[in-house]
Amino acid sequence: MELRIFTEPQQGASYDDLLRVAKATEDAGFDAFFRSDHYLKMGSVSGLPGPTDAWVTLGGLARETSRIRLGTLVTAATFRHPSALAISVAQVDQMSGGRVEFGLGSGWFADEHTAYGFELPDMKTRFDRYAEQLAIITGLWETPEGETFSFRGEHYTLDGAPALPKPAQRPRPPVVLGGTGKKRTPELAARYADEFNIPFNSPEVALAQFDRVEQAAAAEGRDPKEIVRSAALVVAVGRDDAEVSRRADAIGRRVPELRENGVAGTPAQAVETIGAWREKTGITRLYLQVLDLSDLDHLELIASEVARQLD
Repeated sequence: MELRIFTEPQQGASYDDLLRVAKATEDAGFDAFFRSDHYLKMGSVSGLPGPTDAWVTLGGLARETSRIRLGTLVTAATFRHPSALAISVAQVDQMSGGRVEFGLGSGWFADEHTAYGFELPDMKTRFDRYAEQLAIITGLWETPEGETFSFRGEHYTLDGAPALPKPAQRPRPPVVLGGTGKKRTPELAARYADEFNIPFNSPEVALAQFDRVEQAAAAEGRDPKEIVRSAALVVAVGRDDAEVSRRADAIGRRVPELRENGVAGTPAQAVETIGAWREKTGITRLYLQVLDLSDLDHLELIASEVARQLD
């Protein structure tokens, strides 16, 4: 079981805050550092000092870390033109020495689109664009050097793109898709995903969606085992009940709710929860959503007392 650290910087974090967490993630032995891609806070937090851009951040972290994988869970397809996004991600992959994993979603948070003037089409149009973006981004990366890439869709047209720069990973960085849509999401995963993620849901919902992705992959002629199964859950682990409560309070959550919907409790209880997820769903990778970015001891505790029991 791989444990990855997942952050939500729009809730209030500077680049320096993220750098500290990323370095602590690497030093503690976790597999990866991921971040969300949002420009607006959610809930009652201040969000200060303001949003940081996902790919600018990851470009910086690429040069300040050496081992951990870096990525988004997930980049919003509504924020960037796919050609520009392909160039940015390829550059960060080069800057990191081939450590990028590329999560892409269709976009969903209406308030941030209104606030910053991004278009958020209806769901059908959004998914139509999302499908074209996946085709364009992967197509640009996979085009051999010296050849060009063209694409003609309903929403995007590319004519003779040189398809440069190339990412360090060939033919491309791993693509992470996710969500619980019952038809188009599994179909896109079957075509493009190296990993499929279920964020903040129950094992039962996750298993049903993994089964849909598996069926879609088989229909596409892919071995379903090629697609890594993963989940994302909020985490609050403490050495005793008082420390668990303190960490829950720090992120505005209640311990009973976190026990039901996340990974919460003592290290032994966290190991039990993760083991149950693995047994029920077949996940081999878990993203732990860390919301208090000032609490680096939390990461050290999880690494030393939880991760070592999952080998």
